[in-house]
Amino acid sequence: MPYIDQFFEVLINAGASDLHLGQGQPPKIRRHGEVIPIRNEILTDEEMAYMMSEISGPERWQRFEETGDLDFAYEMDEHSRFRCNFLKQAHGYGCVFRLIPTKIMTLDQLGIPQIVKDFGHLRGGLVLVTGPTGSGKSTTLAALLDYINASFSRHIITVEEPIEFVHVNKRSIITQREVPDHATTFPIGLKAALREDADIVLVGEMRDLETIQLALTAAETGLLVFGTLHTNNARKTVDRMIDVFPSDQQAQVRTMLASSLRGVVAQLLMKKADGAGRVAVNEILVVNGAAAAIIREGATQKLQDVIVGGKGQGMQFMDDAIWAQMQQGVVTPLEAYMKAIDKNRFRVFLPPEEQGL
Repeated sequence: MPYIDQFFEVLINAGASDLHLGQGQPPKIRRHGEVIPIRNEILTDEEMAYMMSEISGPERWQRFEETGDLDFAYEMDEHSRFRCNFLKQAHGYGCVFRLIPTKIMTLDQLGIPQIVKDFGHLRGGLVLVTGPTGSGKSTTLAALLDYINASFSRHIITVEEPIEFVHVNKRSIITQREVPDHATTFPIGLKAALREDADIVLVGEMRDLETIQLALTAAETGLLVFGTLHTNNARKTVDRMIDVFPSDQQAQVRTMLASSLRGVVAQLLMKKADGAGRVAVNEILVVNGAAAAIIREGATQKLQDVIVGGKGQGMQFMDDAIWAQMQQGVVTPLEAYMKAIDKNRFRVFLPPEEQGL
């Protein structure tokens, strides 16, 4: 058994999501959003190097030593898989591990709005699943891909860094490629997908101009493209997609995005009031004629009005989703206030001593 597995077992038994190891610090886990130490002794240089190199293997370890960063996936056993990030930091080695469930939950089990299934019925266009790090974007996308896999006969290609959820072919064919082992970069993997008879492409992270440009082009040529961004709501997502381009190209990009964007699913995780885990809340934008015109004009501040007025089409504004969870007692008023966009709407529900926040 690899040395590091003892820490993973503590994480799993505690019901935690992440393991943080840093040279000169005690090992810690993240449980329901809180970071908790799991032993008093600090991690030494020798201990860190031994357990990190043991699970990465010689080639990856050499690449990490040369670059200072490394992403890959590690499978402890058939029930436990981890997304691994190695880094070098001020005090030496560091690494962070995210537990990836080996069983893919359904959209219904995750509590994701039903309209998200409709995005899986599309035959082309761009759908973005967004949210901060650790908000469950990958889990939601995996559930959506699994729904497509079980419902339709498609060829789905994923380009990920690393491969997180492992999909088994059902009605569809799923080809999973990992950066940099199977494709050197996201743009190279995306370009190759255009020649591989794909119906659907999932881009694990749309982090640079070339990847975003290729994703837009692929969506315009008839592929259904799913991608992720680290944005909190639909308006910021559209702005980010456009702002990454030079100013002299932005008018053309707005036109491309208006014609190819089909929807945005923004996601946050909120701590439950009873302390028993977290609950996902979503903002949903379905790009209709009004939304497309707003994107084309560059008046993204009007998207909120489209979302609020589009409930009949399955749209949902983030603050309304947060409000519903607070009204049902699932989350506390303080948690709702901290995650809301319009904080004044929630301030009055805070205890008097907290209303000055």
